[in-house]
Amino acid sequence: MATYVFSDVHGHRATLERALERVSPSDGDRLVCLGDMIDRGPDPVGVLRLVRALPGAVALMGNHEDLMISCLADDHDLLATMNWALNGGATTSAGLEALEADELDDLLAWVRALPRSLHARVGGTLYLLAHAGVRLTAAEPESWDDAGASAYLAAQSPDDLTWIREEFWGAERGLLGADGTGPVVVAGHTPTPYLERMASSLDRAPVGEDGLARMVRVGEARDRWDVDCGAAGGAGYGQVLILRLDDGEEFYEPVRDGE
Repeated sequence: MATYVFSDVHGHRATLERALERVSPSDGDRLVCLGDMIDRGPDPVGVLRLVRALPGAVALMGNHEDLMISCLADDHDLLATMNWALNGGATTSAGLEALEADELDDLLAWVRALPRSLHARVGGTLYLLAHAGVRLTAAEPESWDDAGASAYLAAQSPDDLTWIREEFWGAERGLLGADGTGPVVVAGHTPTPYLERMASSLDRAPVGEDGLARMVRVGEARDRWDVDCGAAGGAGYGQVLILRLDDGEEFYEPVRDGE
C-alpha cells in the first residue's frame, strides 16, 4: 500500500487526471489532497467531483475552500464575497450555479466537513499533513506517537492550518529533532518559487530547468516539504505534483494551454 500526496490543483481537472493516470494508484493505496481544489482554473467543480470519487482518497480543507464556504454561508457578507472574488472564485461560483440543487447541496456538505489536518506514518517516518503548515511555536508532545501527533494537530488553530505562510516556512527550524526523531510536515498553499524570499534553506531551486515550479524541502533538516507547484499560475509556470511518500518519487504534469 502506497501513500500519495497532492495539493493546490486550483481547477485544473485535466492536468490532475493525467497525473493520476501516470501514478495509476492501486486498490488499497492512500491519496491525500491537501486542499485548494478550486478557483483560478477552468473546472474547479470537476476537480471537486474527481477528488471526492477517488477510491482511498482523503481531502483536507484549503484556504480557497474556506473562502468559498465563508462566502456561501451568508449572501449578505460583502467582505467574504469580495475576498473570494479577489482570490479567483468567479470560475468556482459559475460552476456551482450550473449544478442541480441536490448535487450542489451534497457537494457543499462534503466540503464543509473536510478536516484541516491529519497525520500518517509511512516507512517509519511520521508525516503531519495540512494545507498551509503548522505554527511551530506550539508545545510539542512528549512523544511523537500517534496520540502525540493527534494532540499536536488538534491544538493548532484552524486558521494556521489553512492560512499560515511566513511564520512556518521562514522559521529557523522545524519539528525534526537533532536525534532524528519527530515529524516531517508536508503542506501546500505557498507556491514554491515564493520560498526563495521566505525560507533560508532549500534543498534545490524551486524552478527547474524547464522553467516550471517543482517541490522543495525546507530547513537544515529538510523536514518541511512544500508541494504547491504553482498550478494556480497556469500553463508555462505551474504543474500538478503527486508525491509518493513511501520513496519520495515525484510525478509531475504541467498545466497545458487552455486547461
